[in-house]
Amino acid sequence: MRCTNRDRQPAGRARRMKERRKQQFIAVSFIVLTLCLTMLIGFLIYCFVFRSHEIELTNPYDITSSSYGVLDEIDVVMRAEPFTKDLCVTASDVSFEDVQTDSVAAGAMMDLSEKEVLYAKNVHERLYPASLTKIMTALVAIKYGNLDDVIFIDEIALDIDPDSSVCYLQYGDEYTLRQLIYGLLIASGNDAGNAIANHVGGSIDQFVEMMNQEAYEIGATNTHFTNAHGLQDEDHYTTAYDTYLIFQEAMKYDLFNDAINQKNYTVTYTDIAGDQYERTWFATNYYFTGDATAPEGVTVFGGKTGTTDEAGSCLTLLSKDAYGNSYFSILMKADTKENLYADMNDLLSIINKKQL
Repeated sequence: MRCTNRDRQPAGRARRMKERRKQQFIAVSFIVLTLCLTMLIGFLIYCFVFRSHEIELTNPYDITSSSYGVLDEIDVVMRAEPFTKDLCVTASDVSFEDVQTDSVAAGAMMDLSEKEVLYAKNVHERLYPASLTKIMTALVAIKYGNLDDVIFIDEIALDIDPDSSVCYLQYGDEYTLRQLIYGLLIASGNDAGNAIANHVGGSIDQFVEMMNQEAYEIGATNTHFTNAHGLQDEDHYTTAYDTYLIFQEAMKYDLFNDAINQKNYTVTYTDIAGDQYERTWFATNYYFTGDATAPEGVTVFGGKTGTTDEAGSCLTLLSKDAYGNSYFSILMKADTKENLYADMNDLLSIINKKQL
């Protein structure tokens, strides 16, 4: 039996209606999905752009105020501490009453307890540091070395001007890293600096790279080292302020604080024949040798000296007042040692004047 056109029309119409409903469903779904996506994007824009700005401007002066603040306690705790939170900071010279340091190129006095710069002169000027370099040498050695390692004194350690400041190390001697750090900071031994650098860094050049990286990481960006002892090199420089940053970092270590506080230090070492001897190193700091006297009420806890023809006479000190508060002072490129210590006493006098 044949199907006529009339028989096929209802079936064809049903299929077309079904396809039309399907297309309508797809269209409506697309519109709904588009609307939802648009609303989501709008919500995200509001939260991350407009609302975040409202939060910042609600109370820009005291975000922790109980009346007006918009950050809860957790937000405040999560806020990063500023890099300078525990540092004395200055971008320019700072004067203090009648204090003058005419004999030096740069100098500073910092109240470490109050985080206050009491005096500053050319603190960001690049100068040769001489043996102030050894503050960084000690810092890197203490931080990255094994203090109980035994170091064999070889030709590399002794490749130094014998007329410069040395610990009188001899080929074949054996010292611990700890002992050599005392010799580095007390007697200002250039040979100790070479021995330390070669051992801790694997080579002196590699150790110097470690020194420069450490300077960068603590913010001493006006500093560049080419050796571990401070003998003259035109590309070897720092600033009074950078030296403060390095000294401040080194003070975190007990060994550094103990070493700079010693007037003399006796070590037992082994020579090339295996025999043991004692050697005593003496401080170069005039306040420890008795050639200079600090103002009454001020105690010089320790420090580091440095002298070359190009760098002049340099000195850093850690001092304390009668109440135990700590102060850092530095002078660089004095014309004579006598003037260096006279000007340093002027800086130290600030401690007593500040308390009046």
